[in-house]
Amino acid sequence: MLSELLKDKQIILASKSPRRKELLAGLGVDFNTRIKEVDESYSDDLPIKEVAQFLARKKAKAFESSLKENEIIITADTVVICEGEILEKPKTKIQAFNMLSKLSGKSHQVMTGVCLMSTNRIEHFSETTKVWFKELTCDEMSYYIKKYEPFDKAGSYGIQEWIGYIGIDKIEGTYFNVMGLPVNLLYKKLKEFA
Repeated sequence: MLSELLKDKQIILASKSPRRKELLAGLGVDFNTRIKEVDESYSDDLPIKEVAQFLARKKAKAFESSLKENEIIITADTVVICEGEILEKPKTKIQAFNMLSKLSGKSHQVMTGVCLMSTNRIEHFSETTKVWFKELTCDEMSYYIKKYEPFDKAGSYGIQEWIGYIGIDKIEGTYFNVMGLPVNLLYKKLKEFA
């Protein structure tokens, strides 16, 4: 259905994430991927709830000069917020362990910012999901990090992986947002954008 609405448009997903590719494909959208390395820094003054949208917009703007008239680019950024702190992607096993320890037995927020951009229009939005982890044991965290190497994941975990199966008590909001793309909201926004 969405492919019909967007038949005159070329959709581009600017993401390396296999999860985002899978989720966008699940919407029935024909798309290509295009990658550009973008500096993902942001000002310390930026309110924490605006970071995901700011980074999604920053990623889209990197394509501004190369976008063709019939193209719509989709960019996204997911942040994990726990106790007022953004947990980035871990660089080491120790960082991953420390992040999971911080999430253990508590709730946190996963916020995904999305930006849609064409040559004459830009729109950005975000979705937030609240996630509750049970108390994780040291063995569980170590096993997950060793087996799944979550170094490409904000907050050091993937909800669709083993740790999500055994560690997440409940969520409030959309599951797919925690995977990295709020597909329900994206579907609505793409229909409006077409």
